[in-house]
Amino acid sequence: MSRIIANLRSDLKSAADDKTKGSFQRFFKEPVKCYGVKAGLVGKIAKKYWQKVREKSKIEIFELCEELFRSDYTEEAFVVSFWGTNFKPFVGPDDLDTFEKWIDRYINNWAKCDGFCNHTVGDLIAKYPGKVSALKSWAKSSNRWLRRAAAVSLIVPAKKGEFLREALEISDILLIDEDDMVQKGYGWLLKEESRKKQKEIFDHVMRNKAKMPRTALRYAIELMPKSLKARAMKK
Repeated sequence: MSRIIANLRSDLKSAADDKTKGSFQRFFKEPVKCYGVKAGLVGKIAKKYWQKVREKSKIEIFELCEELFRSDYTEEAFVVSFWGTNFKPFVGPDDLDTFEKWIDRYINNWAKCDGFCNHTVGDLIAKYPGKVSALKSWAKSSNRWLRRAAAVSLIVPAKKGEFLREALEISDILLIDEDDMVQKGYGWLLKEESRKKQKEIFDHVMRNKAKMPRTALRYAIELMPKSLKARAMKK
């Protein structure tokens, strides 16, 4: 174990409290491993150690990230997600393969998935738009978190109306997925696209509402006017 990881873990343990640890599980259906550190404190600790890590090579940084992921502690995955918001200047298109491996091996709840994918993966896709096609492959994975990742990795650009075609294609692949975490993921993506592309998303929902799970449908229309919501929800 590196000195940086040892010291970071020591800080996380010192910042933990029983109340936070006790309430942590209520946000998840599956068992989660945690220290019990409030999100704000995790962010401060992550920022502190990024100042030490940022001077290292990309290979060394990725090795540290994987060491944190391997522990399975949710807070350590959050540290990786924070560090990942700083990857954009040096990340390359082939690094998406590494990120896919990490999701497949280490991500096992929605918070780890969204924290890592919204920015780290999303920033890479924004920098190298040609890599967006890989997300369609993820959408066909047997791993539920890769399927959710296929959608939530486009959340940030979707807020600006970007990658609409790909968002609709990914949603089509995931349309009748039986996993509620996946349904919520692609429903969320459609909702964010609706900020700038309301007509396109509404039309998509109306075309597919007979097959679309209600969970995904409700997410997709959340930001729409009441009149459109009523039309979409009408059986």
